[in-house]
Amino acid sequence: MVRCKTAIVLILVLISPTLSGCSGPVSENGSVQQYEHWLPAVEERSGMEYRNDDVFSRVSINGTFDTGEVQSIFVPVPSISASDGGAGFTGGAEVHLGLWLPQKEGCDLTLFEVLEECKVPVIAEIGPYYDDGDVDALTPANRLGRFLIENYVQHGYGVAQVSVFGTGQSNHCMDLMGHDEQAGIKAAVDWLGSQPWSNGRVGAIGKSYDGSTPWNAAASGSDYLATIVPMSGLIGVHDLMWRNGSMEARGAIMHNGVYGSFGLDGDSGDIENACEGYVEGYYAGPAAYLTGDNLAWTGSDYWEERHFLSRALEIYNGSIYIIHGLQDWNVDPHMAFPAHQMSIDAGFDVKGLYGQWAHDYPDRDGDAGHASLSSGRGGEAYPYTLRWDWADDMLEWFDFYLMNKGPKPRLVAEVQDNMGGWRVEETYPPPQLDTISLTMDECQIVGGSDTITSSSSLRVQCPEFDSQTRIVGTPTIHLEATISQFSTSGHLFVEMVQASTEMHLGHAVMDLRFHEGGKQGSTLLPGSTVIAKMEFFGMDVVVPEGDAIQLIISQTGEDYVPSPVSTSPVTLSMGSESVLNLPSVNRQCSDLFLPPMQDPYPQCMA
Repeated sequence: MVRCKTAIVLILVLISPTLSGCSGPVSENGSVQQYEHWLPAVEERSGMEYRNDDVFSRVSINGTFDTGEVQSIFVPVPSISASDGGAGFTGGAEVHLGLWLPQKEGCDLTLFEVLEECKVPVIAEIGPYYDDGDVDALTPANRLGRFLIENYVQHGYGVAQVSVFGTGQSNHCMDLMGHDEQAGIKAAVDWLGSQPWSNGRVGAIGKSYDGSTPWNAAASGSDYLATIVPMSGLIGVHDLMWRNGSMEARGAIMHNGVYGSFGLDGDSGDIENACEGYVEGYYAGPAAYLTGDNLAWTGSDYWEERHFLSRALEIYNGSIYIIHGLQDWNVDPHMAFPAHQMSIDAGFDVKGLYGQWAHDYPDRDGDAGHASLSSGRGGEAYPYTLRWDWADDMLEWFDFYLMNKGPKPRLVAEVQDNMGGWRVEETYPPPQLDTISLTMDECQIVGGSDTITSSSSLRVQCPEFDSQTRIVGTPTIHLEATISQFSTSGHLFVEMVQASTEMHLGHAVMDLRFHEGGKQGSTLLPGSTVIAKMEFFGMDVVVPEGDAIQLIISQTGEDYVPSPVSTSPVTLSMGSESVLNLPSVNRQCSDLFLPPMQDPYPQCMA
């Protein structure tokens, strides 16, 4: 496992990130190869110039390989059996992929035995969208495929676009991140890593659904998977759709109502969708909405099967680079935190890139990209959200973990606050935090009533800060709440805003059956009083000196639906038992770095 071989090198790099010559990978005989680092430390890139005339970023150094013609590959998945239904029953389960390989004089990758120096690693994007809402798998996709092909094939990498089961030209059923889908992913990764032209290392990268398949690949146990780059990816399906028992509006229909239709097109192949997971999807979503949990107590393993973080951390043998938008409310930031630190604790090489963009890539400008961000949702951080050095950053990562080439990347978290400032942290959330605790009797009711109905809210303002305050990570609020005499639960939503501007800072949500937090809830007795231990979604925000925060407490908000048990009033006690805890860290302009091709931060101009 690539975990601790170069610990000494990492320490040296962290101590002196500005060194131009750094130690490289440790060789088998224990010697350390020396490389000149072609890419400056992130703190020193502000003067670098990059192409920004396309929809994505470009590497600063062109490669020397040509790009071969795309190959259409069907990979058998023998582990799908008749008991799985679908193509397991009809026979011939297979996944389809498009493959681009580099070409260089003196290297023939079509031979049965390929010269060792000619073998290449593969970067794979795996997902459901080829032919379903996007181009086919044999056409470079604008969302990521073209970025990979035009940047990295010339540097000696193969690139694969892989369709999961039930999508594109892959057969069998659309299994929504279940074990069947995992088997198809593993078969594709194993095939890419075991070909005569392959150096045996495969990386999985993608965003959204395509950012979830890297975690699923890591949980599959493939010996060839060497690195994963999940961008706005799920660590588990129920983990995303339910938060403290509260369900996103799409949660109940994600399998059959949203993605299951990808496998249904009115032809004879539709019978291949008669799979266990597809059938279970009809009850698993609605039943989980009613209970708020993962149905394990019923004997169902539908949702547990679709949680892959725990298994990935147990059996995966590679590196992890997590990328997530802190304004992503499609795949919420709690998919990245605490997964970042959990992965470090499990012994992995981990890096993070956390910017104030939405459900997007780090380098996408324009009306459909970062430029579309609104106030309180990343608008104040634009255009500093744009990372035109991202292609270089990924080349550095792939070179080390897929080619064993060049110095080891710094295993840090690059984090951006809501006003645009970027900084480097050891991990995220940072390990050394101060906590600002405010009881609600220190705050003042400035609007509404302490009895929350489906059409009313309570607004509370806390004391002004006597210095600039940076709130990071996942703040908590514990609220003493009493449910109605006619109800067995209740539902709360808390929005945190900046008092002077009402700019959105963060939010939290809870079904009061889950007042202790976590995934195990219980029905309450009518009229019960509980302490609702709510945790905000990940945030990194700056509140100016002399300003304050307000809390707007209602029954629900964002895309969460009310409790299925009750929408009856909830009465809050705004005394000393109700406490807001704000994790904070002191960072100044001297701690910030400027990304390439951007003017100095306005807030740092004296």
